Amino acid sequence: MALAPAVTDLEQLKDKPEVAALVAWNAEAVDGARFDRDELTVWIKRDAIVEACRFLRDHPELRFNMLTDLTGLDWFPSEPRFEVVYHLFSISRKSRLRLKVRLAGDDTRIGSVISVWPSCNFYEREVFDLFGIQFQGHPYMKRIMMPEDWEGHPLRKDYPVEGYR
Repeated sequence: MALAPAVTDLEQLKDKPEVAALVAWNAEAVDGARFDRDELTVWIKRDAIVEACRFLRDHPELRFNMLTDLTGLDWFPSEPRFEVVYHLFSISRKSRLRLKVRLAGDDTRIGSVISVWPSCNFYEREVFDLFGIQFQGHPYMKRIMMPEDWEGHPLRKDYPVEGYR
């Protein structure tokens, strides 16, 4: 199964205020977007995710003030292998937005958004524990689900079903 395609011609989605604001803020940070089944997904480049989240939180018209979920996906054997998925919510606008960041299988580092939404603490630790994605700048990047001496990351698709022997 391949990665879901993103619309790279963002002109098709210029009527979406979130896409228009992100492109106006930093067009280079936006990898693509997709509006499907009344849900908007925007792909952000890895190096811009923290700034993009801060921009979306502080933007006077968008105000995405809540991170409702953060999770990971493993698209093995496809490359880029991993995606980190952020679900945002604007309480005042009653609006949802999904951000995705693609990560190569050999470089799973990404900036932590804990400075933007402290509520991501356990989410980032869970994604680290189960997928091995490193959230740089997180103050306590330790396992949260598996024992400290556990080998590997059990939600990776190449992880042995019965564990390492």
